[in-house]
Amino acid sequence: MISYTNLLLILAALVNFILGLTVYFYDRRNKINITFFILVLCTVQWIVSIYFLWNSTDPDIAFIWGKLSFFGPTLLPVVLIYFSYIFPNEIKKITLRRIILLLIPSIIVYVFVFSNLIINGVEIVKWGSNVKLASLFIVFPIYFLLYIFYGFYNLILQYKRNEGKWLERLQIKYLFFGFILSSILGLLLNVIMPIFGISTLVGLGPLTTVFLIVFTSYAIVKHQLFNIRVIATELLVGLVGLLLLFDVMSSKLPGLIALKSFILLVFIYFGYELIKSVLREIQRREEIEKIDRAKSEFISIASHQLRTPLTAVKGYISMVLEGTYGQLAEKLSKPLENVYQSNERLIRLVNDLLNLSRLDAGKIEFSPELTSLEEMVSGIVEELRINAKKKGLYMKMIKPSELLPKIMVDQDKIRQVILNIVDNAIKYTKEGGITFELKKLDEQEEIKVSDTGEGMDERELNSLFQMFSRATAGTQLHAEGAGLGLYVARQFIEMHGGKIWAESPGKGKGSAFIIQLPIKLDLKLIKEKTRIITKAPNDIF
Repeated sequence: MISYTNLLLILAALVNFILGLTVYFYDRRNKINITFFILVLCTVQWIVSIYFLWNSTDPDIAFIWGKLSFFGPTLLPVVLIYFSYIFPNEIKKITLRRIILLLIPSIIVYVFVFSNLIINGVEIVKWGSNVKLASLFIVFPIYFLLYIFYGFYNLILQYKRNEGKWLERLQIKYLFFGFILSSILGLLLNVIMPIFGISTLVGLGPLTTVFLIVFTSYAIVKHQLFNIRVIATELLVGLVGLLLLFDVMSSKLPGLIALKSFILLVFIYFGYELIKSVLREIQRREEIEKIDRAKSEFISIASHQLRTPLTAVKGYISMVLEGTYGQLAEKLSKPLENVYQSNERLIRLVNDLLNLSRLDAGKIEFSPELTSLEEMVSGIVEELRINAKKKGLYMKMIKPSELLPKIMVDQDKIRQVILNIVDNAIKYTKEGGITFELKKLDEQEEIKVSDTGEGMDERELNSLFQMFSRATAGTQLHAEGAGLGLYVARQFIEMHGGKIWAESPGKGKGSAFIIQLPIKLDLKLIKEKTRIITKAPNDIF
């Protein structure tokens, strides 16, 4: 029956090795990932040596494992120093001379270890084998402490050097925390306690490396789109493989051992293929996300470049229609009005694309201020009444029985949402008109915009607020739309912590768009959900 201590050692070695292997295969050409994997191998060698030291009943073999148990810990500080130079970016060029200077003290410690000057024997005790410390054992903790402090000093330099780079500083903090936690516990269990004659816990020293490896691996992959499923898959494969190995070792019949060994090898092969498939899936996803980011950047740049000339065209056409450049021939008025309307549609499309790219990038500004929704909607009704009258449509507003309280909203965004809904209602309504209704609910204010237009079926209602989605009436009556307006509208309403949806009895029976906005705006919750840039003063919430 395997002891709890041995099980902990095996699990620690397994966790360290899986994390190291995962980081290494994630980017095998990266100097940071390679160095981290070497660091992991040092910890695994240490853990394995301690495991065999504790479980050796032959004093000579135990003595060999006792010496080997110093191999990984002696090289570990050197690798940590080198790692502190290059993570998250190099402090300065590390020359071969500097590397040799770093290795010389460790070579001296190795000489001491293998010449019986640090340990000179082992003793078989009740809980396992234990090393006997020699007179120069103090050399090892001094060497270890000097390198640890040097590593801390390098990390502090890295932290100062990356001033203003919050991501790099966050990575250094993770590494620093793991570094300190493992160093303190390791020195306590493997150096301080043995000096005072307490060596029963020395075998648990290697377990402290798990903190260093876990925090460092997370710090390395923090800036990448690293999926926790990789680690979870590898841990699951490793643990099942470990259980199968124990099952093989506990069997006594040769035929059964051979069968179980075959099953173990098959599992290792398929487990390896499973891990590779998960990694490939994540890499493909990252490639898609890179393409998506490039697309968003292109849309943003193109939209910015288009908006200026379109606005200039709008201004000049407006002045021509108003007679600023002289009397306009009657036969040119209608074509120019058509050009003006087409230009307006392009401007709306460009604005939707800009809003879309800003929403994707999390760079949309949010400037809430106290607003009367009743006054805002009344202004929009008057502004668009002329457009409705041209089509012979009525526009009426049902005001609330009581005055609605002012609420905190970004006026530009809510106005854009309502304008978009009303503009669509005018486009897709052939006869009848549009009705606006405002009312106060418990903790919300509601705006309902109803029309007597084409209406929608259930399938269209379900897909209405999705990107590039348009109802059938939209594609038939106005083919030039892009299907972005309502998607952006939903994002703006949700940015306020509100809701927007559409209702319709069916085709030819009209439709209604309902907007609900909270009376009390929870800015902290909104920031968490949308990653927006708020420009509201903090003292108004």
